[in-house]
Amino acid sequence: MIDVSALQALRALADLGTMGRVADELGFTASAISQKIKRLEAEVGVQLISPAGRRVVLTAAGRAMVEATPGVVEALELSMSAARSADAGEPRGRFRIVAFSTAVRGIVAPALAGLAVRYPDLRVEVTEADPVPAVYAVESGGAELALVHDADGVPTPVSPGVHASLLHTDVGDLAVPSGHRLAAVDGPVRLRDLAGCRWVTSPSGTVCHQWFQRMFAGGDAEPDVLHSVDDFSTQMALVASGGVVALIPRLARPVPPDGVELLPLRQAPRREVHAVWRRSGEEDPALRAVVSALREAE
Repeated sequence: MIDVSALQALRALADLGTMGRVADELGFTASAISQKIKRLEAEVGVQLISPAGRRVVLTAAGRAMVEATPGVVEALELSMSAARSADAGEPRGRFRIVAFSTAVRGIVAPALAGLAVRYPDLRVEVTEADPVPAVYAVESGGAELALVHDADGVPTPVSPGVHASLLHTDVGDLAVPSGHRLAAVDGPVRLRDLAGCRWVTSPSGTVCHQWFQRMFAGGDAEPDVLHSVDDFSTQMALVASGGVVALIPRLARPVPPDGVELLPLRQAPRREVHAVWRRSGEEDPALRAVVSALREAE
Protein backbone atom coordinates (compact mmCIF):
# COMPACT_ATOMS: atom_id res chain seq x y z
CA MET A 1 0.00 0.00 0.00
CA ILE A 2 1.41 3.39 -1.02
CA ASP A 3 2.10 5.80 1.85
CA VAL A 4 -0.02 8.89 1.19
CA SER A 5 2.45 11.05 3.14
CA ALA A 6 5.11 10.00 0.61
CA LEU A 7 2.86 11.28 -2.19
CA GLN A 8 2.45 14.55 -0.30
CA ALA A 9 6.23 14.78 0.09
CA LEU A 10 6.77 14.18 -3.62
CA ARG A 11 4.23 16.86 -4.48
CA ALA A 12 5.87 19.31 -2.08
CA LEU A 13 9.28 18.52 -3.58
CA ALA A 14 7.96 19.43 -7.02
CA ASP A 15 7.05 22.88 -5.69
CA LEU A 16 9.87 23.57 -3.23
CA GLY A 17 12.87 21.86 -4.83
CA THR A 18 14.89 20.80 -1.76
CA MET A 19 14.48 18.11 0.88
CA GLY A 20 15.16 20.68 3.59
CA ARG A 21 12.33 22.98 2.54
CA VAL A 22 9.94 20.04 2.19
CA ALA A 23 10.91 18.84 5.66
CA ASP A 24 10.19 22.28 7.13
CA GLU A 25 6.86 22.45 5.32
CA LEU A 26 5.58 18.99 6.29
CA GLY A 27 7.09 18.70 9.75
CA PHE A 28 9.53 15.83 9.12
CA THR A 29 13.32 15.66 9.01
CA ALA A 30 15.01 15.84 5.60
CA SER A 31 16.21 12.28 6.14
CA ALA A 32 12.66 11.08 6.77
CA ILE A 33 11.44 12.79 3.59
CA SER A 34 14.23 11.16 1.59
CA GLN A 35 13.39 7.72 3.00
CA LYS A 36 9.69 8.15 2.23
CA ILE A 37 10.44 8.93 -1.40
CA LYS A 38 12.93 6.05 -1.67
CA ARG A 39 10.29 3.64 -0.36
CA LEU A 40 7.80 5.09 -2.84
CA GLU A 41 10.28 4.54 -5.69
CA ALA A 42 10.79 0.95 -4.56
CA GLU A 43 7.04 0.37 -4.43
CA VAL A 44 6.25 1.75 -7.90
CA GLY A 45 9.47 0.39 -9.41
CA VAL A 46 10.66 3.56 -11.16
CA GLN A 47 12.94 6.49 -10.37
CA LEU A 48 10.87 9.49 -9.29
CA ILE A 49 13.56 12.08 -8.48
CA SER A 50 17.09 12.95 -9.56
CA PRO A 51 19.70 15.42 -8.22
CA ALA A 52 20.29 18.73 -9.99
CA GLY A 53 23.03 20.64 -8.21
CA ARG A 54 21.78 21.57 -4.76
CA ARG A 55 18.20 20.94 -5.74
CA VAL A 56 16.26 17.80 -6.52
CA VAL A 57 14.05 17.56 -9.60
CA LEU A 58 11.33 15.12 -10.52
CA THR A 59 11.77 12.68 -13.36
CA ALA A 60 9.04 12.33 -15.98
CA ALA A 61 7.61 9.46 -13.91
CA GLY A 62 7.72 11.62 -10.80
CA ARG A 63 5.91 14.47 -12.52
CA ALA A 64 3.24 12.09 -13.78
CA MET A 65 2.70 10.78 -10.27
CA VAL A 66 2.46 14.30 -8.83
CA GLU A 67 -0.21 15.22 -11.38
CA ALA A 68 -2.37 12.39 -10.00
CA THR A 69 -1.66 13.17 -6.34
CA PRO A 70 -4.41 15.77 -5.70
CA GLY A 71 -7.07 13.24 -6.66
CA VAL A 72 -5.58 10.62 -4.36
CA VAL A 73 -5.38 13.01 -1.40
CA GLU A 74 -8.92 14.23 -2.04
CA ALA A 75 -10.29 10.69 -2.21
CA LEU A 76 -8.55 9.83 1.05
CA GLU A 77 -9.95 12.89 2.76
CA LEU A 78 -13.47 12.14 1.54
CA SER A 79 -13.22 8.66 3.01
CA MET A 80 -11.93 10.03 6.34
CA SER A 81 -14.72 12.60 6.46
CA ALA A 82 -17.32 9.93 5.75
CA ALA A 83 -15.96 7.73 8.53
CA ARG A 84 -15.92 10.56 11.05
CA SER A 85 -19.41 11.69 10.07
CA ALA A 86 -20.74 8.14 10.42
CA ASP A 87 -19.30 7.92 13.92
CA ALA A 88 -22.12 9.98 15.48
CA GLY A 89 -20.56 13.17 14.13
CA GLU A 90 -18.25 13.47 17.13
CA PRO A 91 -15.05 15.46 16.37
CA ARG A 92 -12.02 13.32 17.09
CA GLY A 93 -8.50 12.59 15.93
CA ARG A 94 -5.72 14.89 14.76
CA PHE A 95 -6.58 18.35 13.41
CA ARG A 96 -3.81 20.67 12.17
CA ILE A 97 -4.13 24.46 11.99
CA VAL A 98 -1.58 26.73 10.29
CA ALA A 99 -1.98 30.45 10.99
CA PHE A 100 -0.07 33.73 11.02
CA SER A 101 1.21 34.83 14.42
CA THR A 102 -1.39 37.40 15.42
CA ALA A 103 -4.22 35.05 14.44
CA VAL A 104 -2.71 32.39 16.69
CA ARG A 105 -2.67 34.89 19.55
CA GLY A 106 -6.00 36.60 18.96
CA ILE A 107 -8.24 33.86 17.48
CA VAL A 108 -6.78 30.36 17.79
CA ALA A 109 -5.48 30.50 21.37
CA PRO A 110 -8.80 31.72 22.86
CA ALA A 111 -10.64 28.88 21.07
CA LEU A 112 -8.38 26.02 22.20
CA ALA A 113 -9.52 25.78 25.82
CA GLY A 114 -13.18 25.43 24.85
CA LEU A 115 -12.38 22.84 22.19
CA ALA A 116 -10.40 20.76 24.69
CA VAL A 117 -13.32 20.71 27.12
CA ARG A 118 -16.03 19.98 24.54
CA TYR A 119 -14.09 17.48 22.43
CA PRO A 120 -11.50 15.64 24.55
CA ASP A 121 -10.80 13.16 21.73
CA LEU A 122 -9.87 15.96 19.31
CA ARG A 123 -6.14 16.74 19.14
CA VAL A 124 -5.62 20.24 17.73
CA GLU A 125 -2.06 21.06 16.61
CA VAL A 126 -1.06 24.64 15.73
CA THR A 127 1.83 25.82 13.54
CA GLU A 128 2.71 29.45 12.82
CA ALA A 129 3.24 30.40 9.16
CA ASP A 130 2.66 33.29 6.79
CA PRO A 131 -0.42 33.17 4.54
CA VAL A 132 1.08 31.72 1.33
CA PRO A 133 2.79 28.70 2.96
CA ALA A 134 -0.27 28.25 5.19
CA VAL A 135 -2.51 27.88 2.14
CA TYR A 136 0.00 25.52 0.56
CA ALA A 137 -0.08 23.37 3.70
CA VAL A 138 -3.85 22.98 3.30
CA GLU A 139 -3.68 22.38 -0.46
CA SER A 140 -0.99 19.72 -0.08
CA GLY A 141 -2.67 17.91 2.80
CA GLY A 142 -0.18 19.15 5.41
CA ALA A 143 -2.93 20.84 7.44
CA GLU A 144 -6.70 20.78 7.73
CA LEU A 145 -7.19 24.52 8.22
CA ALA A 146 -5.29 27.75 7.57
CA LEU A 147 -5.94 31.26 8.81
CA VAL A 148 -4.74 33.90 6.35
CA HIS A 149 -5.06 37.65 5.91
CA ASP A 150 -5.19 39.81 2.82
CA ALA A 151 -1.95 41.52 1.89
CA ASP A 152 -2.23 45.23 1.15
CA GLY A 153 -5.91 44.73 0.36
CA VAL A 154 -5.29 41.75 -1.96
CA PRO A 155 -6.66 38.36 -0.79
CA THR A 156 -4.26 35.43 -0.53
CA PRO A 157 -4.75 33.29 -3.69
CA VAL A 158 -6.20 29.80 -3.27
CA SER A 159 -6.74 26.91 -5.69
CA PRO A 160 -10.20 25.74 -6.89
CA GLY A 161 -10.11 22.79 -4.49
CA VAL A 162 -9.89 25.09 -1.49
CA HIS A 163 -12.58 27.22 0.14
CA ALA A 164 -11.94 30.54 1.95
CA SER A 165 -14.48 31.91 4.42
CA LEU A 166 -14.34 35.34 6.08
CA LEU A 167 -13.65 34.86 9.78
CA HIS A 168 -12.69 38.25 11.17
CA THR A 169 -12.03 41.86 10.20
CA ASP A 170 -9.05 43.31 12.03
CA VAL A 171 -8.78 47.06 12.66
CA GLY A 172 -5.87 49.24 13.69
CA ASP A 173 -6.02 51.59 16.70
CA LEU A 174 -3.74 54.44 17.75
CA ALA A 175 -1.68 53.94 20.91
CA VAL A 176 -0.68 57.20 22.62
CA PRO A 177 0.95 58.10 25.94
CA SER A 178 -1.48 58.94 28.74
CA GLY A 179 -2.22 62.65 28.73
CA HIS A 180 -1.28 63.03 25.05
CA ARG A 181 -3.13 65.85 23.27
CA LEU A 182 -4.89 63.32 21.00
CA ALA A 183 -6.54 61.66 24.00
CA ALA A 184 -8.65 64.81 24.31
CA VAL A 185 -9.89 64.65 20.69
CA ASP A 186 -13.68 64.34 20.50
CA GLY A 187 -14.42 61.22 18.44
CA PRO A 188 -12.12 59.09 16.28
CA VAL A 189 -8.71 60.56 15.48
CA ARG A 190 -8.39 62.03 11.98
CA LEU A 191 -5.32 61.91 9.79
CA ARG A 192 -4.75 65.65 10.10
CA ASP A 193 -4.75 65.29 13.89
CA LEU A 194 -1.57 63.20 13.59
CA ALA A 195 0.55 66.10 12.34
CA GLY A 196 3.68 66.50 14.44
CA CYS A 197 3.53 63.00 15.96
CA ARG A 198 6.61 60.84 16.19
CA TRP A 199 6.12 57.12 15.58
CA VAL A 200 7.25 53.63 16.43
CA THR A 201 6.23 51.35 13.54
CA SER A 202 6.45 47.72 12.50
CA PRO A 203 9.39 46.89 10.19
CA SER A 204 9.20 47.34 6.44
CA GLY A 205 7.59 44.39 4.67
CA THR A 206 5.09 43.57 7.43
CA VAL A 207 1.33 43.98 7.04
CA CYS A 208 1.21 46.61 9.77
CA HIS A 209 3.90 48.63 8.01
CA GLN A 210 1.76 48.46 4.86
CA TRP A 211 -1.17 49.77 6.92
CA PHE A 212 0.99 52.62 8.17
CA GLN A 213 2.12 53.53 4.64
CA ARG A 214 -1.45 53.49 3.33
CA MET A 215 -2.57 55.83 6.10
CA PHE A 216 -0.20 58.51 4.87
CA ALA A 217 -0.33 57.77 1.13
CA GLY A 218 -0.99 60.96 -0.81
CA GLY A 219 -0.44 63.15 2.24
CA ASP A 220 1.52 66.37 2.25
CA ALA A 221 4.14 65.28 4.78
CA GLU A 222 6.09 62.14 5.57
CA PRO A 223 5.48 60.74 9.08
CA ASP A 224 8.36 61.11 11.52
CA VAL A 225 9.41 57.52 12.37
CA LEU A 226 11.87 57.18 15.25
CA HIS A 227 11.73 53.44 15.94
CA SER A 228 11.11 50.24 13.94
CA VAL A 229 10.07 47.33 16.18
CA ASP A 230 8.29 44.08 15.32
CA ASP A 231 6.90 43.20 18.76
CA PHE A 232 3.74 45.07 19.74
CA SER A 233 4.40 44.83 23.49
CA THR A 234 7.73 46.55 22.88
CA GLN A 235 6.02 49.18 20.74
CA MET A 236 3.64 49.92 23.62
CA ALA A 237 6.54 50.16 26.06
CA LEU A 238 8.09 52.81 23.82
CA VAL A 239 4.75 54.62 23.63
CA ALA A 240 4.53 54.57 27.44
CA SER A 241 7.90 56.32 27.56
CA GLY A 242 6.08 59.36 26.24
CA GLY A 243 7.96 60.11 23.05
CA VAL A 244 6.04 58.29 20.31
CA VAL A 245 2.67 56.95 19.15
CA ALA A 246 1.97 53.63 17.39
CA LEU A 247 -0.53 51.87 15.12
CA ILE A 248 -1.61 48.62 16.82
CA PRO A 249 -3.91 46.00 15.22
CA ARG A 250 -6.64 44.85 17.61
CA LEU A 251 -5.99 41.21 16.80
CA ALA A 252 -2.37 41.49 17.91
CA ARG A 253 -2.94 43.84 20.80
CA PRO A 254 -1.46 42.89 24.17
CA VAL A 255 -2.86 44.32 27.40
CA PRO A 256 -1.82 48.00 27.33
CA PRO A 257 0.73 48.88 30.02
CA ASP A 258 0.21 51.73 32.44
CA GLY A 259 0.73 55.01 30.67
CA VAL A 260 -0.80 53.99 27.31
CA GLU A 261 -4.23 54.85 25.89
CA LEU A 262 -5.80 53.30 22.78
CA LEU A 263 -7.80 55.55 20.48
CA PRO A 264 -9.97 54.73 17.44
CA LEU A 265 -9.02 56.15 14.05
CA ARG A 266 -11.59 57.71 11.72
CA GLN A 267 -10.19 55.97 8.64
CA ALA A 268 -8.74 52.99 10.42
CA PRO A 269 -6.71 50.56 8.32
CA ARG A 270 -8.20 47.08 8.27
CA ARG A 271 -7.55 43.59 6.97
CA GLU A 272 -9.77 40.56 6.47
CA VAL A 273 -8.87 37.23 8.06
CA HIS A 274 -10.12 34.12 6.26
CA ALA A 275 -10.34 30.48 7.29
CA VAL A 276 -9.16 28.21 4.45
CA TRP A 277 -9.91 24.50 4.10
CA ARG A 278 -10.12 21.82 1.41
CA ARG A 279 -13.58 21.40 -0.10
CA SER A 280 -13.17 17.64 0.11
CA GLY A 281 -13.08 17.88 3.92
CA GLU A 282 -16.14 20.06 4.43
CA GLU A 283 -18.22 17.25 5.97
CA ASP A 284 -15.59 16.49 8.62
CA PRO A 285 -17.15 17.13 12.06
CA ALA A 286 -13.75 18.21 13.38
CA LEU A 287 -13.50 20.96 10.76
CA ARG A 288 -16.99 22.19 11.57
CA ALA A 289 -16.30 22.19 15.30
CA VAL A 290 -13.00 24.05 14.97
CA VAL A 291 -14.33 26.71 12.59
CA SER A 292 -17.34 27.26 14.86
CA ALA A 293 -15.05 27.67 17.88
CA LEU A 294 -12.85 30.14 15.99
CA ARG A 295 -15.89 32.22 15.05
CA GLU A 296 -17.00 32.30 18.68
CA ALA A 297 -13.53 33.30 19.85
CA GLU A 298 -12.87 36.16 17.42
